[in-house]
Amino acid sequence: MANRQRIKSAAIVLGCLVAVTAGCTTSADPAPISPVTVTVTSTPSPPPTSVRTTASSSGSASYGALAASFRKVASSTGLTVGIAVAPVGGDAVPALTLGDTTPRVAWSTIKVPLAVAAERQNGPIPAASAAIINSDNGSAEALWSSLGGGQAAADAVTAVLRDGGDTTTVVPATQRRPGYTIFGQTIWALPDAATFAAHLPCLEGARSVLALMGEVAGNQQWGVEGMSAPKATAVKGGWGPGMSEGYLVRQIGLFTFRDGRRTAVAMSAVGGSMTTGIGALNAVAGWLDANMTRLPRGRCGA
Repeated sequence: MANRQRIKSAAIVLGCLVAVTAGCTTSADPAPISPVTVTVTSTPSPPPTSVRTTASSSGSASYGALAASFRKVASSTGLTVGIAVAPVGGDAVPALTLGDTTPRVAWSTIKVPLAVAAERQNGPIPAASAAIINSDNGSAEALWSSLGGGQAAADAVTAVLRDGGDTTTVVPATQRRPGYTIFGQTIWALPDAATFAAHLPCLEGARSVLALMGEVAGNQQWGVEGMSAPKATAVKGGWGPGMSEGYLVRQIGLFTFRDGRRTAVAMSAVGGSMTTGIGALNAVAGWLDANMTRLPRGRCGA
């Protein structure tokens, strides 16, 4: 653990060496500029587009308080921010969806089901390590090719999403936007991404991928990865330029409580630069930290 912390610190310092304007191209994803403060202040954005809870009546009051506190954090960032939160295990679905729910491009978060699909079909592949830990697109393309590319690869990754409880997302088989990976342009709504993340620890063939998510490099050490309260975290970030709304920064993540139960989240921020997007997700992570005792959590098989 001490070695990992030293690696983290060094990686974060080096995180600004790659420019952020390239987006998720066929080379490694651009590294975030760091350090980034936890709260980004600018002109407040409009109220969140959605506050949806699927909690039991006994938990409604608690989730209502969470929604109110989230609105304050979201408005302080000046960006369009959203989050979905789900307990791990069983028939997990988001217990809490707050803020922006617009389905958006997955960018590199989709590399998680891609890596699981590749391992299921081909066994352990060295490229999975760089694809998850460094978010390297060349390595992710190798995983895609190992699945046959095109429709065969799209079907294999979509099948993993279905196994992970996501009943709606479809991975494209052809390039949707020139200069970017086919799989990275998958439209992945936050509730669907949170549902998948909540099932991930319980999925066949996902254990090694989940372990890689716990060792991400400096270009992904933000958001959930920066939380202080959980016993352990696992994340995958994604980022890239939007068509008209500025940069999109998003993340799926899991954190483990001391009793072994886990919570899954999917969150995104759009409308600013890469730096402000990371800052917004750090602010959301601070909100998660402050509300740990109120969050839904569970275990595989529960």
